[in-house]
Amino acid sequence: MKIVGISGSTVGTKTRTAMNYVETNLKEKYLEVEFELIDLAEYEMIFSDGRNYWEYEGDTKYVSEKIMAADALIIGTPTFQASIPASLKNVFDLLPVNAFRDKVVSMVGTAGTPKHFLMLEQQLKPILAYMKATIVPTYVFIEEKDFYRNEIINEDVIFRIERLVEDTIMFNDVFEEMRKKKDEEYGF
Repeated sequence: MKIVGISGSTVGTKTRTAMNYVETNLKEKYLEVEFELIDLAEYEMIFSDGRNYWEYEGDTKYVSEKIMAADALIIGTPTFQASIPASLKNVFDLLPVNAFRDKVVSMVGTAGTPKHFLMLEQQLKPILAYMKATIVPTYVFIEEKDFYRNEIINEDVIFRIERLVEDTIMFNDVFEEMRKKKDEEYGF
């Protein structure tokens, strides 16, 4: 199974810190999973201009192709102006409308205050649903107070990250079985 993690901002450290916890958990507990973390701050992405994702070059093509090749995604995003950052939205704009069909997608959100916890529900989930993702219903929301010096200090948040990783893998396994059963119905 291939899982791609996305740290969806080009600025700040909290989302990347949270995604580092995701990566550590995956690599320690799920050795059979191939995981790659894509931190958008480390790539030079150009803005979508309507071309097919494979027609781009450089980092833009690399990131798009890695996402398209994944079985599952764990998307980490900060909250900017009560929504997702432009860098993450651009990634979605680069991909085809059916990009997440047959992919399990889970979410980790960070924000300065608890007032933004619904951003994932009201902003990110509708985009993922439109792009045909199988969305893990629960997500992890992390507030500023849960971080200290680039570490998560809230044990409950760490537990919820572990559970999110477990749920992502479990959902992917279940949907893989469902896809196999559906394919067997065709008899080719």
